[in-house]
Amino acid sequence: MELRHLRYFLAVAEELHFGRAAARLDIAQPPLSRQIAALEAELGATLFDRGRGAIRLTQAGELLHEHAREILARLDSASREVRLVGAGRAGRLRLAFVGSASHGVLPQLIQGYRAACPEVDLALSTMNNAELHRALVQRDIDVAVARPDLEDDEFRRETLVREDLILALTSDSPLASREGLSLADLADQTFILYPRRPRPSYADVVLGLCEREGFQPKRLELTQDFQSAISLVSVGAGLSVVPQSVAQTQRPGVVYRPYLGFNPGTGLSVLSRLDNRSPHVVHFLDLTRRFARSLAAQPGGRGSS
Repeated sequence: MELRHLRYFLAVAEELHFGRAAARLDIAQPPLSRQIAALEAELGATLFDRGRGAIRLTQAGELLHEHAREILARLDSASREVRLVGAGRAGRLRLAFVGSASHGVLPQLIQGYRAACPEVDLALSTMNNAELHRALVQRDIDVAVARPDLEDDEFRRETLVREDLILALTSDSPLASREGLSLADLADQTFILYPRRPRPSYADVVLGLCEREGFQPKRLELTQDFQSAISLVSVGAGLSVVPQSVAQTQRPGVVYRPYLGFNPGTGLSVLSRLDNRSPHVVHFLDLTRRFARSLAAQPGGRGSS
């Protein structure tokens, strides 16, 4: 039994008239009658009682009508779902990001993707850069949002945003009320940096800035992630150097201040494997590119420069 036979049968069963069914199917009536006769012969059952004035379904026809509607409805549903997944409008996208990316523009990008692709199941998780690299290589995730980048020739990347670095200080520290702080002014302070491992990491970027200013922190506390560093700052354990976007989310016991001197900033990169051409990934990277351009066009925006 072919699907076209079911479609022909269903049209006749719903119209109960060969002429109207033929017009609905945009075919001539004689071929339709022959197809229904061939279907009855194949099934070994009469599907229609053909009277002089009207036709009606037999008991066998009623049973086939019930199954045919279900089969064709499920087939149409499957076709729609497959087309959506094939176009990247349904299915699943696995995205992981560094913890500090949860502040700033990444939530806006994710909201934009959800609005554009509401049927896609977006699985989110946080990882450090080393974990992001490993997960992409092993295909455990589809997209990584790293700070600042993952060095691998097998990855494609889009720069989402660049932003300044700022100081995270304990709110009751005398430093919090001082104007014009430079990094060199903090040489005798405890620097709380992250991650503890693997190295080199974002912590080494900050240490490199200190070295450029002619000092190494008197005391250094390494934590495993951004959230732990801010928690230690909040209880007066020291200070940290963080992306500017972190200041958008206030934390009791912590204040944020700019510093004077060289500020290379930091960036967020959106990455995927070069060999992953899934429409979900391609669409997310296209959306990232457009979003980054809109950020760069805003007054005072560093964007992807």
